[in-house]
Amino acid sequence: MTESFRRSGEYPQGDDHGSAYPQQQSHPSSSPVNPEWPPPPAYQPAPPVHVEPGTTVWPGSGHGGDGNGGDGPGAGPYAGHPGSDATGSTAVFAAPPAPPEGTAHAKRRAKGPFALLAAVAIVAAAIGGGTAYGIQELTGNDTVASSSTSTSVVPTSQKGTVSGVAKAVSPSIVEISATSNAGSSTGSGVIITTGGEIITNNHVVSGASAIKVRLNNGKSYTASVVGTDSKKDLALIKLENAPSGLRTATLGDSAGVQVGDQVVAIGSPEGLTGTVTSGIVSALDRDVTVSTDESQGQQQQQGGGSGSEQWPFEFGGRQFNGDTGSSTTTYKALQTDASLNPGNSGGALIDMNGNIVGINSAMYSAASDSSSSSSSAGSVGLGFAIPINTVKSDLASLRAGGSDS
Repeated sequence: MTESFRRSGEYPQGDDHGSAYPQQQSHPSSSPVNPEWPPPPAYQPAPPVHVEPGTTVWPGSGHGGDGNGGDGPGAGPYAGHPGSDATGSTAVFAAPPAPPEGTAHAKRRAKGPFALLAAVAIVAAAIGGGTAYGIQELTGNDTVASSSTSTSVVPTSQKGTVSGVAKAVSPSIVEISATSNAGSSTGSGVIITTGGEIITNNHVVSGASAIKVRLNNGKSYTASVVGTDSKKDLALIKLENAPSGLRTATLGDSAGVQVGDQVVAIGSPEGLTGTVTSGIVSALDRDVTVSTDESQGQQQQQGGGSGSEQWPFEFGGRQFNGDTGSSTTTYKALQTDASLNPGNSGGALIDMNGNIVGINSAMYSAASDSSSSSSSAGSVGLGFAIPINTVKSDLASLRAGGSDS
């Protein structure tokens, strides 16, 4: 049986604004639905079907109208509910036009590329020091990898561990053997470019007639002095016929170092290549005085007997490792309780992210004052390092020959 549709006003009206459906009034408590409206469809509307760009089709199904007022399936825009269009079983709606550029919708769509860039940035941050090393490879052999102390050279899984720092940075630390007419001594150095540039203390190579560098892999190469600065106790040497694939250190920012920060020291104390010790930064801006006369160091080499550099220095009005002489210079140093011994000079003081924050230069020992034999010196947890920012500011001068040329 088909339904009979009436035009507006054709439905019988009850007195006193009664319901248009008097049969529903006989069951006032059977349903909470407003009797003024027909019940909702028995099924949820079918989802739209996109047949072509700009057009959305809402297919009908169930027991809607058949286009002729009947109950045929598929009629009407919603399943199980009569359609208002008696001539078709499918309602077609045009898709709204695309929002103009600059609107809120357009901005939401534009988030995709930015999200991709953010993901790339996160990956780059996780890679850390490897990124700095890769940039150096691309920009040239004389480019020094430099960063703030927030850059992590240490893999994320080993971040904050001494073993992680040692594994990441040890390949960039070398042992330096310097020979002069007074004898030979041993110190340490830090590789800063893939071309073989190495930063060390001036007193490690002062007056040397021959320099040999031993890499972390055990291979040895000759090196020559590029420039020296006795006033800052710094020197730059360079490997001759440097091999490819040198691992370079990342120079951090010593201005960000704070008292109590954990640090790691790597060097060759007493010729023990690649020795790792750890501690904290004990103090900042300590006045350390060293000799600028290379003959002072040669005298200590003759009398030291330990095979390691015994460069004299002054701290707190006292002299250690011998007499500094009349020609001296004073610099501000980081103080650390990481164990340093003769041979650590020129090596690295490193933060827990793997960045170099200082070049180890002097160590205190109660047995190393001017009244004692310097060969009996040992670490008691009072070491000093030249801040890496001093090194970075002096690099251009060292490459040009240094202030002593």
